[in-house]
Amino acid sequence: MLLDQVLENAAREAPSETALVFGDEQWSFAELDARVDRLCAALQTVAGAGDRIAVLAENHPAVVDAYYAVPRAGMCLVLLNYRLAGRELAAMLADCGARAVIGERVHLDRLCEAGIPPSVEHRIAIDSARPEEIAFADFAASAPATPAPCDRAAEDVAWLIYTSGTTGRPKGAMLSHANLIAGLVAASLGRPVHASDRYLYPFPLCHVSGHNVCVFHLHRRPVVLLRRFTAGAVLDAIERHRVTTMSLAPTMIAMLLDDPGLGDVDLDCLRSVAYGASAIPAAVLRRGLDRLRCDFGQGYGMTELSGNAVFLDAEAHRRGLEGEPHLLTAAGKPGPLLGLRILDPDGADVAAGEAGEIAVRGPQVTAGYWANPEATAASMVDGWFRTGDIGRRDAEGFLYVVDRKKDIIVTGGENVASREVEDVLHMHPAVREVAVVGEPDPRWGENVCAFVALRAGEHVEEGELIDLVRDNLAGYKKPKRVIFVDELPKNSSGKIVKNELRARLSG
Repeated sequence: MLLDQVLENAAREAPSETALVFGDEQWSFAELDARVDRLCAALQTVAGAGDRIAVLAENHPAVVDAYYAVPRAGMCLVLLNYRLAGRELAAMLADCGARAVIGERVHLDRLCEAGIPPSVEHRIAIDSARPEEIAFADFAASAPATPAPCDRAAEDVAWLIYTSGTTGRPKGAMLSHANLIAGLVAASLGRPVHASDRYLYPFPLCHVSGHNVCVFHLHRRPVVLLRRFTAGAVLDAIERHRVTTMSLAPTMIAMLLDDPGLGDVDLDCLRSVAYGASAIPAAVLRRGLDRLRCDFGQGYGMTELSGNAVFLDAEAHRRGLEGEPHLLTAAGKPGPLLGLRILDPDGADVAAGEAGEIAVRGPQVTAGYWANPEATAASMVDGWFRTGDIGRRDAEGFLYVVDRKKDIIVTGGENVASREVEDVLHMHPAVREVAVVGEPDPRWGENVCAFVALRAGEHVEEGELIDLVRDNLAGYKKPKRVIFVDELPKNSSGKIVKNELRARLSG
């Protein structure tokens, strides 16, 4: 099965059922499939099979169109994070050799300022188009209603999503049709969809979490898409569209519970909330159960796994609140399609209960990284994908993630590689040494914090260094705090010991 056939099948079996709701507009499965056909046909006039087509936009129906239309055209959809700096986006486009970019004006302008790579021959503007660009509405409307047939295979790369690596160089995780379909099946098993569900999606569509849109389309259920998350927008959508289930990060759940309008909304329709990215504090979960009066579930996954692969169900959450609090820190149990091992540094399985690197294999695991055989070889060992996460399993088989990928900071659901921030800070002539780590934060999970040692006789203000990062990287990657030190702690080999810096912040 191919990814776009999820929509094609839904349009055939449930043509008049609502597929997508965005603001005051909505489309049936038949209407959405027709939109996808038009965009697919239009793309075939400017690119060929195997070409990469990037999308650079905040949440918009055009992005959902591209989810299905680009793979339907036999091409690869590159999902770009619109929050990245222009030079970061340009580097990704150059890396994958994108032929065209579909984007919104404000983000296309930033890309233009940074310099568009020569591979990009066409810019398709979703809103206002410059003379040298193509207007999205005209582009799709002028195309044939039916695209030309093309040869495709389940192993073809359907989506390419860049993820921060521990070295700081973004890596393009290649997700094939087969990977994504396996991810949809895993999500369906780990988080069953009910026949009456109406799903709310508030995360950016440029993340792998967007696979949830396809999960609910697989089951012929409608998706209510938010432009962006705010607690008020979520509450309004629940009431207007009688939302039954939704995905939120723990920080979003906390914001929702703190919103003064919560008590004025009828929540009787809501049956479940799924969360991910981190464990939920027990206090937040108790408040959520009390105020939202619904079930909670968690998913653990990553871009390379085509979404979630390990699930903590509602029953485990209830047990956690009823005398087994350790379960509230669990990631869950792997789905039936996933093999999971905990390995020591030599690649051998550790004893039950001991910590080691989480390794997985299964049909939803990426085939590797775009044009990066070194990273692929380092991650794929003997058929097992090394996640870089440290975890352990208990006697019941529950997985606990005890540490994140080395040096990755997760702030507000966004991944920040400490190395790329360090590289920018090193651009300042006054900086001698720098180490960037995550500082615990109750709202965002972590904040970016930089420890800086200056050259002898030099002085620089904290704000100057923060501005330097903001001018070169996405805004969320800038340090919230710069701590000046005389020396950074090092081990016997001269390597900076970041655990000591983290201990200073948490102590």
